[in-house]
Amino acid sequence: MQISDSISVIKGVGEKTAACFYKLGVESVKDLLEYYPATYDSFEEPVCMTEAFQRSGQIISVRGILVGKVFMKKVRNLTITTCKVRDESGAISLTFFNMPYVRNMIKEGQWYVFKGTLLPNGSGFKMEQPGVFNVLEYEKLVQSLQPRYHLTKGISNKTIAKCCRQVLDTLPVINDYLPDNLKAKYGLCSLKEAIWGIHFPTDEDELKRAATRLVFDEFLFFLCRLKIAQESENRENSCPMIPVADCRRLIEGLPFRLTEDQINVWNMIEADMSSDCIMNRLIQGDVGSGKTIIAILGLLMAVANGYQGAMMAPTEVLARQHYESIREITDRYGLPFRPVLLIGSLTAKNKREAKLGIEAGTYNLVIGTHALVQGDVKFDRLGLVVCDEQHKFGVNQRETLMNKGINPHVMVMSATPIPRTLAVVLYGNVQVCVIKTMPSERKPIKNAVVDVTYRPKAYEFILKQVRMGHQAYVICPLVEAGEMENVENAVDYARKLSGIFPEEVRVGLLHGQIKADKKEQVMSAFADRNIDVLVSTTVIEVGINVPNATVMLIENAERFGLAQLHQLRGRVGRGEALSYCIFINGNNKNKDNERLEILKKSNDGFEIAAEDLKLRGPGDLFGIRQSGEMNFRLADVFRDASILMMAKEASENIDITELGDKEKWERLLL
Repeated sequence: MQISDSISVIKGVGEKTAACFYKLGVESVKDLLEYYPATYDSFEEPVCMTEAFQRSGQIISVRGILVGKVFMKKVRNLTITTCKVRDESGAISLTFFNMPYVRNMIKEGQWYVFKGTLLPNGSGFKMEQPGVFNVLEYEKLVQSLQPRYHLTKGISNKTIAKCCRQVLDTLPVINDYLPDNLKAKYGLCSLKEAIWGIHFPTDEDELKRAATRLVFDEFLFFLCRLKIAQESENRENSCPMIPVADCRRLIEGLPFRLTEDQINVWNMIEADMSSDCIMNRLIQGDVGSGKTIIAILGLLMAVANGYQGAMMAPTEVLARQHYESIREITDRYGLPFRPVLLIGSLTAKNKREAKLGIEAGTYNLVIGTHALVQGDVKFDRLGLVVCDEQHKFGVNQRETLMNKGINPHVMVMSATPIPRTLAVVLYGNVQVCVIKTMPSERKPIKNAVVDVTYRPKAYEFILKQVRMGHQAYVICPLVEAGEMENVENAVDYARKLSGIFPEEVRVGLLHGQIKADKKEQVMSAFADRNIDVLVSTTVIEVGINVPNATVMLIENAERFGLAQLHQLRGRVGRGEALSYCIFINGNNKNKDNERLEILKKSNDGFEIAAEDLKLRGPGDLFGIRQSGEMNFRLADVFRDASILMMAKEASENIDITELGDKEKWERLLL
């Protein structure tokens, strides 16, 4: 077996299993080894019922035996299974949603261990969706760390773990591209030790060592790739521009006054675009701080100087929203924009006409998604590139778009509040400017940190808001059940809410495993008010603007970093109505409550990001792995800030020829 072999060479992986792996993006042995666990389950000794009753709202394990019958009932598309279990000291109820097979799983007269969150239930207690274990099976798991992977239908956690173990036992060697002196300098383990340790850690220390090495590699590859791009960058400016009266007239004509921060940032951008060098600016600012009007002013300056502008958004919905907004202000203020929308869902005829118009210069402002970087999109005189939520685009995508002009100016915008020290590391020679002051008309979001016992009240509040004509988001950390216990998943949660809410409440579902066109349809339906409650994973973090949404409910909030929670919260509070964010702590542990209280007290993203850096050290590896951010598999720029700094130092002093197989290293980078 070789690292480059197909996944199907693994014993037990037939055609059907291979197809399931493909859905997860795992096509080769290398892909499998890099399919890291999302989190790890730890198992404590089971407690008796009376001791459990003292720990309401916490995840616990209890031993019990079935009392009486297992009952099942159907509520629309929801199957609810209930039963009661007891030990010598007390009893609790169990509830399972869409798990009818539980009826045959729990046998009368046999003892089991049930692991889940204990909830009040009238005068007693209950568990919802607990893990069910054979007593002997559970004893083997006590004090161990068990990997839990993101799954898809047709493939289990056990299958992935078994395949990983087989590969690691079979592979003759895993080449390590880092030289020994580099590993010694930074205290890094070998690559093979890291891969073993990330999939099958014997304890937390081994897991930390493994994760540190793999995170270091991810940062090092990213920074070396960035270094290559910067070294090849041409700094001559072929887009000389001058300040224009159109920008001043637009500022004076707006129905609101720009904040002092907005004015300062615009003055910097105007000076950059008038200088002899290419502008390369990162604008950071919370949702609602007014970054978009600054981008429009920059695009207006480019267009008024006879150039074209391009604005790239991470989703079709957001691109369309930008397009409609710019068309509206073009008509209202008589601006010289001739905008066109270029997104994947356009008809072939409309795409062809748009591309011809862009190349001919008929359109001087192009708004779209990654469709803008396609090879057949040619510009006449591209002078400014604006990337919205730039960290959602790869380095190559941004470079491709920039290369469609002759050294155009570049403006990137992000609501991710990365502290300046990290921004300098991640973006190299990008000039960072910040909009901190929020417009005076922006209403602060009301925040609440609660435990799982608050859920019924939260549902009542959401229903009240929907009946007032508003909409709500519900965020779950996972896509489907089975990935890990006691963590909410979007698929089952959407079904559950459909059974709880009245039929007139329209519940939608969104997650990263849905096909791109379907994802856009769901986001459009929510934006058009055809969905009342949208259950989603963090895929909703950017890419949609729904001013009518007034409630954000985040399940298992303890599983996320503070900065990401703040980003999610930014999906509400965009309209005139007062908005609310409810953080549900699934663990109900004091340390998690204290951490989440920071969000309750502050709506300042930069203050929260600074606290995130203090609180989440590189050893804090038990949260849900975040996807999308900088395209990293494992690394997190906040949690792993100290490792990022190590990798930055290494990248500045590294010589590719030192790293063994130079050709292999370059392939990894490119």
